[in-house]
Amino acid sequence: MLEKVSQSPTNDDFVQNPYPFYKACLAKGGKVFWSDYNMISLFKHGDVSKILKDRRFGREYPEGKKLKHRKELAAFYELENHSMLQLEPPKHTRLRGLVLRAFTSRKINSMAEEIKFLCNQLMQNFSGNQVNILNEYANKIPVIIIARLLGVPEKMSDQLLKWSNDMVMMYQARRTEEHEVRAVKASTEFSMFMRSYIDERRCKPEDDLITHLISAEENGEKLTTDELITTCILLLNAGHEATVHSLGNGVKILIEKKKIKIDWQSEAKINQLTEEILRFDPPLHMFTRYAYEPIDLGGYTIKKGEEVALILGATGRDNTVWSDPEYFNPDRIIKKNTAFGGGIHFCVGAALARLEMQIALPMLFTKFPKMQLVETPRYADVYHFHGLEKLLVNLNE
Repeated sequence: MLEKVSQSPTNDDFVQNPYPFYKACLAKGGKVFWSDYNMISLFKHGDVSKILKDRRFGREYPEGKKLKHRKELAAFYELENHSMLQLEPPKHTRLRGLVLRAFTSRKINSMAEEIKFLCNQLMQNFSGNQVNILNEYANKIPVIIIARLLGVPEKMSDQLLKWSNDMVMMYQARRTEEHEVRAVKASTEFSMFMRSYIDERRCKPEDDLITHLISAEENGEKLTTDELITTCILLLNAGHEATVHSLGNGVKILIEKKKIKIDWQSEAKINQLTEEILRFDPPLHMFTRYAYEPIDLGGYTIKKGEEVALILGATGRDNTVWSDPEYFNPDRIIKKNTAFGGGIHFCVGAALARLEMQIALPMLFTKFPKMQLVETPRYADVYHFHGLEKLLVNLNE
């Protein structure tokens, strides 16, 4: 029998610092029944990593069962039904394969110079000494880059950001009917916008991701228009959300730990630093899976159809894997990072998110090495995500 624990994910103490709760659950063996979510929750790095890769668990609701949603939410869940994030093989295999044919590592790496130019441009646009780095830098980089990749107008970036923010409210613990209304409206408007652009690209191809997704083909099959719309929206929402929080959390950590010296000229050191930020304060703290058969988890049997919470935010604090896990060490060698998930649902945008961090952080701290916090940053009430409300700094002392 698992121990029951109670912790509201919207409680401000938890929002500001969830790690003491994670530490307590890890001390209980890392397997507990989180009563606020009414589900078994796993906190240990090994358990989470194993289930991320275990094909007996998945994101799609088990065969023979059906999740019911209010008809008012149909526009949002229509998109979900075509999302590779929510699907399992064979549908997932086909979709992901087609997406990876367009979203290649070569294409991502070719964006490096463009990311550098954008970061420099954004820093030149800083007004005055006091700047909200979250709004003026961290928020803008991923949404502008993904807009350019997709081939949609960069002037739409603020609107894309609003749609994205409204839609991801559906995954947050604070979700209310008001949030649902906003998410449905955003889903409808975003879908209409993407449909018009996809139609345009079918007639007038360009060298952009939408065109490449349209032309991507596997075994004679291409993405349908509905799949294209959902995929473009997923790439924006998932990629943007993770990168913004990772950048914001990273800047906060580095200012707070400014006594730790970073070699900003070493690519290897910057890569290590990026992984340590993702371990220490990751952007996504919970991901769930359904069990497709009864499974023994060592003292507890998960029933078919039961949902399991994988606490990604706790895996980096597991002292059976990391020495001094609560100590931020940019020289730490990290080989097993769960920040972007794992298995077949490993984030397709992880490489782009890492590249943006590896460019944006050195450029910011090289240009403004004396940055100081104006006020103690507060985390936003957005769990399962974990990111700041704002990040107000003085660029120079």
